[in-house]
Amino acid sequence: EGEHQMRDFNLEMSDSRRIARSWAAFANTDGGRLLVGVKDNGAIAGVRSDEEIHMIQAAAEMYCQPKVEYTTEEWEINGKTVLEVIIPKDKYHKHKAPDNQGIYKIFVRVKDENLVADSVLIKVWKSDKFAKPAKIAFTETETLLLHYLTEYGEITLQEFQQIAHINKRRAEAILADFIIVGTIELIQTNQNTVFRLSEPDL
Repeated sequence: EGEHQMRDFNLEMSDSRRIARSWAAFANTDGGRLLVGVKDNGAIAGVRSDEEIHMIQAAAEMYCQPKVEYTTEEWEINGKTVLEVIIPKDKYHKHKAPDNQGIYKIFVRVKDENLVADSVLIKVWKSDKFAKPAKIAFTETETLLLHYLTEYGEITLQEFQQIAHINKRRAEAILADFIIVGTIELIQTNQNTVFRLSEPDL
């Protein structure tokens, strides 16, 4: 199956900080499995040293805030050992890990990539955590947003701010409320985040 939203390959554990981003992203999204000793193309190279175990522990406990729970399992394939690390989805916490500059941020798993969670998504999570109901007043701003999405299909946070002449905080709050009630969906990639009208359930 290759790498995807719930699976990652790693030839060796060489950077606990980088691995922590995968741990946090899996725990924050749908859970996942990391196979250590497997190349990106799926070829099995095998685990190279016991140091890999210590790197895993450091990634989960030292470089994830709060620490990520995980289990491990070893597999012998053609005389080579593959270490499987299983990270369940955390329903109660959102985990942070250091980015390339060492700043702790919340990561999510999108396809086979670990991305910093979008600010609007974080607002949606906070509303869910505190069971805060969405309150949408259909003022000119909300109506403008829905008309724009109907005509053009999608919009970015910055574009919404510009066409509505509102600040970032208010734009985030409006988009988050529409996501919570199911009117709008958030699509995040490594290039940008766009918002679209949700597809109706059939």
